[in-house]
Amino acid sequence: MITITPSHIIEHLFCPRFIYFQNVLNIPQHEEKSFKAIKGREIHNLKLVTNKEYLRKKIGVKEKYTDVYLTTETLRGKVDEVLLLNDGTMAPLDYKFAKYNDRVYNTYKTQLASYALLIEQNFNLPVNKGFLVYVRSKNKLIEVEINEQLKQKIKKEISAIIDIIDNNLFPKSTKAKSKCLTCTYRNICIQ
Repeated sequence: MITITPSHIIEHLFCPRFIYFQNVLNIPQHEEKSFKAIKGREIHNLKLVTNKEYLRKKIGVKEKYTDVYLTTETLRGKVDEVLLLNDGTMAPLDYKFAKYNDRVYNTYKTQLASYALLIEQNFNLPVNKGFLVYVRSKNKLIEVEINEQLKQKIKKEISAIIDIIDNNLFPKSTKAKSKCLTCTYRNICIQ
């Protein structure tokens, strides 16, 4: 059985053909060499050493689990922190090597909602929100609502991705053709 990661979901939302090129044709995009990917890994490793306990107290954390790999039948991922909150719910916390500019990007919400599904299925506790720490904004903490509608959207994306991979489907490309300009597959994609 194929298991999907939050990155797969984000890529599918960017353009469904990402999944086809990467997972059906097995053509890597070589993202691991990008500056953001390298810097993100460095920050991830640094945050394991630098513990921001004051952030946890501020949001009512009872317990925290760091660097947690979770899996279900269809989804897998590594969560920076899984938080057990004082109200009996849980929440994912993710570090971003980014500046906060007064909005939370859909990619970040997608990632948190994917983690929410993983947490709910593995810990059997509800997840209603997640948290982002913007490293380049002095570790600014932002709370993000995770509702049932968002969770259902993630489940729908997972099904669509599995369908592409299992059935070797060549999906329609994104309707936002401006995305094609920065796509790593633009030279081989038939528009």
